[in-house]
Amino acid sequence: MRILFAAATLALLAQPALALDVRESARIAAPIGKVWEQVAAFCAIANWHPAVEGCTLRQGGAVERELALKGGGAIEERLIASSDRKHRLRYTLLTGPLPVADYISTIRLSAVDANTTRVVWSSRFKAKGASDAEARKAIAGIYTAGFDGLRKTLAGQPPSH
Repeated sequence: MRILFAAATLALLAQPALALDVRESARIAAPIGKVWEQVAAFCAIANWHPAVEGCTLRQGGAVERELALKGGGAIEERLIASSDRKHRLRYTLLTGPLPVADYISTIRLSAVDANTTRVVWSSRFKAKGASDAEARKAIAGIYTAGFDGLRKTLAGQPPSH
């Protein structure tokens, strides 16, 4: 019995880390076109996300951005796809202090009505240097802070940098 238990334990430990999913959504009191204007330009996140102090866009073989973070540090990301028709932006994390690896994220907008937009920010990744719960919490916090920043920006208030 001990051998079976030990074998089962080793088999579990040998499995690769499973991908984690985070999905947050919010309603923004603005037409989809106005919200998309804030989200679509890859470096525009510096205008509305309260954790981002600045953004430098690099365009070579791929579109990449370096985000200067409030309090120091930087994140580098690469644009995977953007669709004005589908109101969708997809990107991947290249480097940064986040407790994740193999991170791919999507921001998708849909019109609730003429003056309300639903924003869904989702991702798939593996935890790195943190527990699954800690990694999920960190990413979810980034998304919800972003929603608050979008609301403030679209209401004519600067995000809290």
